[in-house]
Amino acid sequence: MWVLLLMGLIFLVLTIERVLYLHRGQIRSTAFIGGIKNILAKRRIVEALTVCEETPGPVAAVVKAALLHADDTAEVMRFHVQEAAVVELPVLERRLGSIAAIAQVAPLAGLLGTILGMITTFAAFEKGGDYATAGALSHGMWQALLCTGASLILAIPAHLAHHFLSGRVRAIVRDVEWSGNEIMKYLLTEYRGIRPGGAEAAETGPK
Repeated sequence: MWVLLLMGLIFLVLTIERVLYLHRGQIRSTAFIGGIKNILAKRRIVEALTVCEETPGPVAAVVKAALLHADDTAEVMRFHVQEAAVVELPVLERRLGSIAAIAQVAPLAGLLGTILGMITTFAAFEKGGDYATAGALSHGMWQALLCTGASLILAIPAHLAHHFLSGRVRAIVRDVEWSGNEIMKYLLTEYRGIRPGGAEAAETGPK
């Protein structure tokens, strides 16, 4: 039971920390990218970089990486965007493995407690012989059932929390991928005057 209580405390701390972190890191990517595009339309790239620095989360970090290399080639820009994503995305999955481990180990700890309780019960049988009291027998059974119930009470929320947090991470990853592609497409076309085919937009005027 002490082991289960310790695991429950760790699970609670990790879950609260992850929920707050992912909530802070998830932004409305469509509105954010739209705002960045409006700023870039006025050729205020420094202001756009400032907005990215003040916005938390991996989406802003990936967009910032693209803006810092807005004048580079598409290959260079894509490399730095991917590099920023590689740095940011593993941070999202931090501690999820620990929550999954608690969800898997808790039933095993409960099973161990159940076995130890049954050992106590059979020890009471052996000591009491034909006259073993119900109180002596119920003590071990109570320990066994208590450990089993406590382990399930811990494992079920841990599995649900891991599933919920993994879904949040997947949603943020999709936002990062979409935002990176969207800002790169904008920088390489409208911002730099490059047509989708890759040809430079020629300026026409009176000769």
